[in-house]
Parts: sequence; structure tokens; C-alpha cells
Amino acid sequence: MHKNILIPTDYSRNAFNAIVYAFELFKNIDCTFYIFHSYYLQHSARGNFLFPEPEPSEYDAAARHSAEKMIFLKNKVNLLADNPRHTIYYDHKFGSFIDLIEEQVKINDIDLIVMGTRGVTNDGEVAYGRNSVNIMENIRDCAVLAIPSNISYRDINEIVFPTNFKNLYIESEMKTFVKIAKQGKSPIRILHIGKEANLTERQKNNRTQLESHFKDLEFTYHWLDRVGIKEGLLSFVDERKSGMIAFVNRKHWFFGSAFTNPLVKSLGVHSKVPILALHDSRT
Repeated sequence: MHKNILIPTDYSRNAFNAIVYAFELFKNIDCTFYIFHSYYLQHSARGNFLFPEPEPSEYDAAARHSAEKMIFLKNKVNLLADNPRHTIYYDHKFGSFIDLIEEQVKINDIDLIVMGTRGVTNDGEVAYGRNSVNIMENIRDCAVLAIPSNISYRDINEIVFPTNFKNLYIESEMKTFVKIAKQGKSPIRILHIGKEANLTERQKNNRTQLESHFKDLEFTYHWLDRVGIKEGLLSFVDERKSGMIAFVNRKHWFFGSAFTNPLVKSLGVHSKVPILALHDSRT
């Protein structure tokens, strides 16, 4: 199994931590890592009448600055990049962050994006920075793993998978999740907020279909009643010290519920739990 992994960087400590985590997570896997930085001049958008078009010298200065930072990062990464199973490429480019990430995913056939939850600003009141949320919400062709800034890699003791059983899960959206669970022999904890007795026939059928993806893995069901979705999920993970949360991000439901709540400050901002966002390209 070979994986192509994209790691966006803004040259921050948080971004470097994501690189270290990715190297450890996939230390036993043949991987090609693409460490990539995008830079942009705030007033470079055409048609912006508030600012004049930047001079060529400004573009050149931005490119030189980015190149210098990338050389520094490369030297730093090379101090820990001694795994013969890993190949690393570095690149930086001018342009829109999301557009360039989409481009990188396509041209390098990326399987997974790994990034820090916050960047240079490191706002202590914000669980997920703008770039990490934008990637999770807008990049649909591969999974995204967001790494909190304050954690070091440890073996993933279990992966929590919240679901309402209302949708079928297809192989393409589950494959990265299953591979990560298999390589770490990590049990999966399937979490549903509500009573098992209240499942409809459709939900029961979807539950059975979900099990087919986990047939070679250890998994258990967990049911929480009389609690909100966000409160239930966050408290479940916090109490069990779970190693990861994985979810399929359909129609933006996840960020519209679980991560708009103040509980994020106890499990998001101070989190020790990476978030694996799986994507269904049908939505």
C-alpha cells in the first residue's frame, strides 16, 4: 500500500507538528509526502479598487520570502526524515489557497491531506482555523486529517465514528479510514445519539451495510440517550480519551452542529484528538 499525502504548511509551529505527526502515523507505510505552501498578496485580486495592482517587485519579494522559509523548513524536516519508506517533495506557489490545494490533490493523486488545526495566528479561542475548515468543507476528492497543535503522536487506542445510520457508506469514502484503523489495529467505536430500539428499518439496513466495511476490524456500538449530538460526541471522546474522531462530511452537517458549540473549548481548542474528515464525492 502506497499513499500520497499532502501537507499544507504556513511555516508555523502548528504546521510543523502536523508534519511530525504524519511521519509517525505512517512510519510503516510507503509514502510520498508533498509539503506545500501557498502565498498570496492581499491586494493582488484583480478588480479590487481599494488597492492598486501590486508591482512586480512585490511579487518577487513574496516569492523570495517564501523560498527562504521553505529552505529553512526543509532543513528542519531533514533532521527527522530518516525513514527509507518515505519520499518528500517540497513546493511553494503564488495563488489562492483552496485553488492551489485542489490543484495539488489532482496533479499528485493525493490520498490524504494532513494539516494542523490552526496556523500562524494560533487564536486560542478558535478550535479550527479558517484554512483547516475551508479544506475540510471544500476539498471533496480525498480525506483530511486535522492535527491539534498541542499533541504528539501516540498509538491510536480507538477511533470514534459518529453516525445517525441515515445514509449508506460507500467504499471510496471509507477506504482511508479503514486503512488507518487496520495499520494501527485501532478498534472502532460506532457512536449513535439515540436509542437502538428507535432505529427505522432503513437505519437498520444501513447499520448492517456499515458493518461490511469493518469486517476485518474490531468494532463496538455505543448508544447515548437524552443528550445533544454535539454534547454526546464531545463528552464521549473526552471521557474515554479516544485517539481519533472520524466522520463522513456530507452537506456540511458536521461543522454546522458539533463544532459551533462552546464545548469546542474543552475538546477542540485544548483537544488531543485528531479529526479525520471523510468525504463523499456525491455531495
